[in-house]
Amino acid sequence: MPAQKLRSDESGSAVVEFVLVGILLTVLTLSVIQLGLALLIRNTVQDAAGEGARFAALADNGLADGVARTRELVTAALGPSYATDVSASYGSYLGYPATVVTIRAPLPLIGLIGIDHGLEVSGHAAVETLDQ
Repeated sequence: MPAQKLRSDESGSAVVEFVLVGILLTVLTLSVIQLGLALLIRNTVQDAAGEGARFAALADNGLADGVARTRELVTAALGPSYATDVSASYGSYLGYPATVVTIRAPLPLIGLIGIDHGLEVSGHAAVETLDQ
């Protein structure tokens, strides 16, 4: 009789259910926060690449000016570890001459720790000329 009574006794099951649901909700919440952080970093780096490309595309600026502007923006927003690999080149975008600024930055997986060069974004801008 006592063994059968212990099997049917449900005391303490609410505590176990609460802990299991709490762990699941905590993991889900932290995952959403991490996704938001990754998207924030991606959008910030993308915006800096676009701004650097627009700065380099001005008639009185060059590629080095665009790279410097991009590094300055990324360093101010995210820190110097995200601005280590910035490059710029001339090319074409949609058939028009353009400057292209490319940034390779870490992709955060757990907090700010992640894969080096896991995120690559490019910004494009039409080249401004003084010809009429």
